[in-house]
Parts: sequence; structure tokens; C-alpha cells
Amino acid sequence: MSENNSQVAQRIQKLEALREMGIEPYGGRFDGKINLVEITTQYGKTTKDELALNEISYRIAGRVISLRRFGKAAFAHIRDASGKLQVYFKKNLLDEEGLAIFDKLDIGDTLGISGKLFRTKTDELTLEAVQLTFLSKSLHPLPEKWHGLTDVALRYRMRYLDLIANPDVKKVFEVRSKIINAIRLFLTERGFLEVETPMMHPIPGGAAARPFITHHNTLGMDLYLRIAPELYLKRLIVGGFERVFEINRNFRNEGISTIHNPEFTMLEFYMAYADYNILMSFTEELFSKIAEETLGSLQFEYQDLKIDFTPPWKRLSYVEAISEHFNISMDDCSDEKKVGDLIKRSGLKLDGIHSLGKMLELLFDTGVEPGLNGPVFITDFPTELSPLAKRRPDAPHLTERFELFIAGREIANAFSELNDPQDQRGRFEAQSQQRDSGDEEAHQMDEDYLLALEYGLPPTAGEGIGIDRLVMLLTNQNSIRDVILFPQMRPMATPPSPPSEQTEE
Repeated sequence: MSENNSQVAQRIQKLEALREMGIEPYGGRFDGKINLVEITTQYGKTTKDELALNEISYRIAGRVISLRRFGKAAFAHIRDASGKLQVYFKKNLLDEEGLAIFDKLDIGDTLGISGKLFRTKTDELTLEAVQLTFLSKSLHPLPEKWHGLTDVALRYRMRYLDLIANPDVKKVFEVRSKIINAIRLFLTERGFLEVETPMMHPIPGGAAARPFITHHNTLGMDLYLRIAPELYLKRLIVGGFERVFEINRNFRNEGISTIHNPEFTMLEFYMAYADYNILMSFTEELFSKIAEETLGSLQFEYQDLKIDFTPPWKRLSYVEAISEHFNISMDDCSDEKKVGDLIKRSGLKLDGIHSLGKMLELLFDTGVEPGLNGPVFITDFPTELSPLAKRRPDAPHLTERFELFIAGREIANAFSELNDPQDQRGRFEAQSQQRDSGDEEAHQMDEDYLLALEYGLPPTAGEGIGIDRLVMLLTNQNSIRDVILFPQMRPMATPPSPPSEQTEE
């Protein structure tokens, strides 16, 4: 029997012994508990004499994360969602049930404890236990105390254990929640209505992406998991809502990397009677507010970069960015042959790319984007690359579109929405031709959306912001898996092995 299996067997024996003594190892409700942070905040500076004089009693509950036995006594640290507190067990203070629990106690067990506060000889605030209630028996040991759970793959697969062993991980997701709450408050205070749109679409739309396919048995039809909510949100603008947003889950059947997960969270919002210039200023205000709410500052570090959200942010056109990076003229960027020659000189492969827009996209994605530490707005994308964006009146081959880049990553994508149904139909037809040529991510024809446009979409500006990437930025995480509680993982042939035990001290 392996060491871990032996430890599990010992814990099961303790569980059975508790039941034989009439003690349920998986208890029920535990009323009257107080969060540990309230105790440490209120009495963190209270002296030993003051505690002895007032005899302050509390009921607490949490997981045992350390345990040191000394014959008829023991010290333990209990952790709940708010923090941790030391507990002192002394056998002559416990009743018969408390004694039984004390003898069968392991690190990882969850207890309810009643007792009074005092300070130890080392002046640590401590709860002296007088009554114990068993709430949950842990059948597996926790990770070894000093090294925690360090195997990255195991941390993602066993996130529950990661949260127990690595308290800093929990803080990341607390910040994530604050970011989403700050976004929701910012938008609702400015007259936006939060809405919900379908997650299963008859036609995948709103982005260039490969969808996941499912099947509805009753309807006898294939459906697609949402790649973006855009076309449904714009239908709502047609219907008379003027400001809407959705914090939504999207699904794209694409690669997995440090910045890509097949299932991810996006914010999308739409403003009637606005354009992309308004959205750039709006985005600066939104991001600045989020940083202030979560970090308390507009300046912060991400990896080895210094990021400053103080407006205004740099604005650079798509062609200007390529021109500056590759040291070619903007006129050359409109010459298909010269752009093709530049791609070959740069050691890149065309791989069947023939159009000027796709060539420029290759240069931008591989050469320009990684160096955009920003924040910087890249504006005026080629029409070929923006099938849902409004054309610039003075340059119809370009669109009123921007992407926001920070730390070499796209964080937001926005544009003045294309509201001309005839132009939109022509763009869809061009996308259909690209699909026929093998581009699986090209947009499909959507007659229902075109019909909605024919009823009249007012001038509208819309934006999508990657919540996961924004959380990465504000929590200084290098991988998207560190900001998603349960990232997608390749299945293992055998279940993961639990980590080494944290032993009693």
C-alpha cells in the first residue's frame, strides 16, 4: 500500500470510529459562527489582560490547516473564507464528544468551535476551545505545508485543493469579482441595461471564429455555442433599447494557450447615437475606474512592464502601426506586391493568403501586436477585416474600428456598427466566398440579422472587452488559466495523484 493510500485508510478508520461513538463526521448547519477576520480586526490589538478581564466568547467554523499536539493539549490554525485564527485545545476543558473529536482530528477536517479569546505566551490571539462540532472529515491529506501545491497542471485540475493550499490564488478570484462588479456598476450608472441573449445560435455570428456544434433533438437541428452575442445585442438596439450590455460566456473551438481558453468571458456593450471616437474616451474612463476600484491607482506593473492608465491614451492607425514597425511608407502598405515582398523578406509564409487585407493582418499579428505595450488604440482597420464595422466616409476601404492593446495583447475590440443592410449583405457575401475558399472562421450569411437591419439600426457604437485578459492584467498573471477557476484541460488517462501530506508539527 502506498503512503498516501495508508493515510487515507487511517482517516477512514477514524471516520468509522466517530460514527461508532455516535458522532456524525459530516455534520449539518452550524449557527452563530462569526467570520475570523471580524475577530482579528476587532481584537487584534487587545491586550492579554483585557481579554482575561472581559471573557470574550465566540463560535467559529473552518478548516484545520495546521495541528501541533502536546499530549493532553494541542494548537491548531483554523481557516475560513475570511482569514485564519489559532485555536487551543485542552482535554480537561472538553466534554466527552469534544474529547472524541480531538483524538480523531486530522489536518484538513472542518470543525465548529465554541470558546473564549486569550493570548498565548508568544502573544498570539487564540480561541480556547470548550466545545467541538465535527462538520466534515477530510479523507485525503492536504499538501505539504511549506511547499504547497506547486504542480501547475495539478493546480488547474484540482482547483479546490489549489484554493486550500495557496491563499494567494483565492485573492486573484476575489479581485476578478471586484472587476466585474465595477464594470456592472459603471455601466448601469450610465444608463445601460443588462440583458441576456441566447447561448445557442442557429448561425454562429459576431466574430471570426470556429464554433462548437451541438444538436437539438426535438427541433432536429444543429446549433452553435455562442462565439459572440453581438448580432443579438444589435437586434435589441433596433428594437428600441439605446444602451445595453451583457457579461457573457463565449465558446470558440480554437487553440489553447496562455491567452486563449475555449470558454471565456466577455463584456459587450452598445450605445445608440454614438461612434468609435466616443467609445475610445468611454473606454479610457471605464478602465481608469476599474483600476482605481481594484488597485487604488492608475499606475501598476504587469510582469516587467509599467502600465499607466492615465488618459489620454495613444492612438495609431492600423496602417501607421505597420508602417512604423516595418519601416515602410504608408503608400507601400496599399501595394499588394510590395506587401507580399515584405512578408517574404520577413520570413513569413503566405499559406494561401492572396488578398491585401489578409497580408496586412499577417504582418500586424506577427510583427506589430507583440510590441504594443500600450495602452494604445489601433484604429481604422481595413474593411476586408471588419465585416460588421461601418466604413469611414472619407476612406471606404477602411472602417471606424479600433482595438485596444495592452502588454502586447488585444484587450478590446470596438467599432461604429455597420447599419446599412445593403452594405452588410455585400460584406456577408464576400465572407461567404472566403468560407468557400477554405476560411472556416469567415462570417456566415445571416438573413434574419439582415432583416433586422432593414427595419433600421440607428447609428450605434459597440465594444467587446475580454474579461479574462483584463483580470490577468490587473492581477499580474501571465496565464489565462490563472484567472479562470476551472480552465479547459486535456483529460488524463488516470486520475491525478493527490500531493504529499502536510503532517502535524
